[in-house]
Amino acid sequence: MHFAAPSYVERPEPPPGDIPIHEFLFSDGKYGRHPISSSLPPFTCGITGKAYSAEEVIQRVEHLAQALAAELEVGVNEGTEFDKVVGIFSLNAVDTLTTSWATHRLNGVSAPISPSYSVAELTRQLIAVKCKALFTCTPLAVTAIDAAAAAGIPRERIYLIDIPEKACMGVSPPEYLRTLDQLIAIGRKLAPLEVMQWDKDQGSKQTAYLCSSSGTSGLPKNVMISHRNVISNCVAFQSYERVYKPEVPEMRLGSLPLSHSYALIGTGHAGLLRGDGLVVLPGFDLLDVLGAIQTYKLSRLWLVPPMVVGLIKASVIANKFDLSSVKHATVGASNLTKDVWQQFSRLFPGCKLAQGYGLTEAAVIVSVQNPQDNVFGSCGYLLPTFEGRIVDEKMKDVEAYGKAGELVLRSDSIMLGYLDNQEATSEAFTEDGWLRTGDLFELRTDASGNVHMFFVDRLKELIKVRGMQVSPTELETHLARHPAVADNIVVPILNEATGELPIAFIVRTPDARNQDEKALKESIHAHFNAEMADYKRLAGGIEFVEALPKTAAGKTQRGTMKQKAKAVYEASRAKAAPVVIQTFEFDTDEEDDDDE
Repeated sequence: MHFAAPSYVERPEPPPGDIPIHEFLFSDGKYGRHPISSSLPPFTCGITGKAYSAEEVIQRVEHLAQALAAELEVGVNEGTEFDKVVGIFSLNAVDTLTTSWATHRLNGVSAPISPSYSVAELTRQLIAVKCKALFTCTPLAVTAIDAAAAAGIPRERIYLIDIPEKACMGVSPPEYLRTLDQLIAIGRKLAPLEVMQWDKDQGSKQTAYLCSSSGTSGLPKNVMISHRNVISNCVAFQSYERVYKPEVPEMRLGSLPLSHSYALIGTGHAGLLRGDGLVVLPGFDLLDVLGAIQTYKLSRLWLVPPMVVGLIKASVIANKFDLSSVKHATVGASNLTKDVWQQFSRLFPGCKLAQGYGLTEAAVIVSVQNPQDNVFGSCGYLLPTFEGRIVDEKMKDVEAYGKAGELVLRSDSIMLGYLDNQEATSEAFTEDGWLRTGDLFELRTDASGNVHMFFVDRLKELIKVRGMQVSPTELETHLARHPAVADNIVVPILNEATGELPIAFIVRTPDARNQDEKALKESIHAHFNAEMADYKRLAGGIEFVEALPKTAAGKTQRGTMKQKAKAVYEASRAKAAPVVIQTFEFDTDEEDDDDE
């Protein structure tokens, strides 16, 4: 079944293909952009209040690009974009996107990287994207230095992005690392850069971002997102918002990690055409978020379900703040329960909560609910630049409403492919060029005849922890390296605070069967935690089993083990005392789809 955005949503003009992202977003008087003179500061630090106007951001991008060109000894129009890959391994900062856009000004590629990564993970990523320089922040500097050394990046090409002192956790940076502001000061004194020489379709084929994703299946991959991909998504989201709200600049919450595509594009880019301002926080700290809402009169919140749960559980604290400015909240990464939805509405009575769906490979927002036509459980409508189909296993259209099938998509927002992985790229698309999402949806119509998308399940086996996607294959591969592990499988186990957690079912080697189980579990956790980010760890637990059920083809029966994990969850829930969660941290991952 083919479907598209409702007829009442304006179809925007096709996005230009001859302009980079930063020029498009700051082209005063063009492309429906709100006048720069009356725009809000694009980025404001929610802790210190530091902010730069749109004009200042434009200047900082240019000066930083001038300095980077000198540092990397590259010309703007020399080589390919992959000769100029610059990584960002940092907590959120007001200059995060300044760094990305300065890289684009060099005709380079920006590679945002999860700040949760260990040295080993960061090293692998830097090597995979062939990173030439790295921006980091004070609390992550040691990890960045060690990984950069292992990846062959000279120490003098590691730079510091300024973050609030509070987020530095008492850590002092090495004195030899230069700061982004120092680079900008250098750039001001250098000769102007040459103009970017683009043909009329350069933006459609040139990679702007390399975002890590687990894809449809398997190990993490690097998604090549073009300039036009991002521009198309921004234009589409602007058209969607015109349906229900005036084009008056507003302040938005920016606590989701900008290393993740949902935040990078959804919160970092999409609002700029409207002249919106993003209040940037290093992470999700409850008091910082509540304080930012009150101080900056935030109108829109960008959230994932655990954030919603955290706000609800801390309602006694939240009610001490003035939250009346919040009018809209967009929730991605997984579905909310009706109870959570209702509790959130009581906490923010003037706020319309909208749920949606997206994935990195579609850069990034695919569908969002219209607050004026909201059906609980729906992921809303397609954005106006998307076409969708629901298909069966043979890629034949499912014609009936209410019948599940895989969602496939076509849009100017769809990725170029996976870096250095033609096999995975081919598998991600149908023969006629539709992106396979790997997610099951069904379509239902409302009283007005508009088509709503309802997420049913994931064809892929990825685990969602705090909205971040974790590849079981990656975890299983790492577990298999432990000398006591003969066979293993990792599946999701439910968790109220995080949505899901990885739980491992392990068959021990004969030599390990007589070892103390507690000590062995500690050994496996230690082996695992040494190289894995926090959200990838086996926080759901380790269970030893005699054998894993297999299919005739020798594959482990994952569905059976999911049921076993469900039984473990139900047993633990019966014993567990209630836990109140007030604050927690969120980070990005190599995520592809956010049931946004």
